Amino acid sequence: MYVVVAIAADLREREREREMGRKGGVEFDEGPPDDFDPANPYKDPVAMLEMREYLVREKWIDIETAKILREKLKWCYRIEGVNHLQKCRHLVQQYLESTRGIGWGKDARPSIFHGPKVESD
Repeated sequence: MYVVVAIAADLREREREREMGRKGGVEFDEGPPDDFDPANPYKDPVAMLEMREYLVREKWIDIETAKILREKLKWCYRIEGVNHLQKCRHLVQQYLESTRGIGWGKDARPSIFHGPKVESD
């Protein structure tokens, strides 16, 4: 009986939201601002601040991705024991690639110092 009442209440709430014009979820603008001009960044202060927020958000995503990979690598080292050199090699490569150039002070440095690793054959 309780389940039927809960389902009916949920249906009533959904119908009420539909009548009021609410969306089911929230959509975020994940791209850079369209009206930002890199040649003259101070022309539109709102676009400049949106671009700064976009860059900071992308930087945090890269940092958190590296943290997740680091946790996976720690787990792999613990599980594999003495075989970690062979079994965790792919995670080491992913982690090292994810940590290249994601620091806060590396934007002004040449990419040769922090860019993707150059493979020499």
